[in-house]
Amino acid sequence: MGCAGSTLKVDENSKKLKKPKAWKHTQPITPAQLKQMRDEFWDTAPHYGGQKEIWDALKVAAESDLALAQTIVDSAGIIISNPDMTLCYDERGAKYELPKYVLSDPTNLIREG
Repeated sequence: MGCAGSTLKVDENSKKLKKPKAWKHTQPITPAQLKQMRDEFWDTAPHYGGQKEIWDALKVAAESDLALAQTIVDSAGIIISNPDMTLCYDERGAKYELPKYVLSDPTNLIREG
């Protein structure tokens, strides 16, 4: 329900985001190792194509809660192909693949403490 005369329409391509399914790393890893993997991915991702602005938006969305992530991808014009954000496209059709490890923690993360 929008305001009368509102021209805002939800694109039929936009899907509601969902939390990624639980996953397990090949071996138990520490939060520090996971952070390093994520940092390396985000540092190199723009070199695989697509627009830096879209990669930046995806990074912020991946690190946000679902409601904020949904707002970010909607406002950036990102087309969500998989609801867990593992496969996205921009409005020009460039493909953005995100590994599960940047979207959620593995079930075998070593809790330091």
